[in-house]
Amino acid sequence: MINTETLQEITDKVASLDSLNEEVVAILKGSWPDLRFTLCNDDDMPARLPPVLQRETFNLYLVNGSEHCLSLTDDSSLAIGVVIAEVDEE
Repeated sequence: MINTETLQEITDKVASLDSLNEEVVAILKGSWPDLRFTLCNDDDMPARLPPVLQRETFNLYLVNGSEHCLSLTDDSSLAIGVVIAEVDEE
């Protein structure tokens, strides 16, 4: 489960960093060792499920681990991780 406060703290941490790279993932894992973090480009995310949180330079998606395979979810009670998806500047 990822509660609203934790999601906001993750958002604030990502927004405070200069760039999105694997160092960001390491920083987040250090702060929230029980959660999974993945970094990708927002263009790589499926359109069927909108992000749970949108910012100008990145979007956040929740990862569900309750099934055999990982999947995206909008249900924070099922979330075990976060995908940080970088938004390309147009």
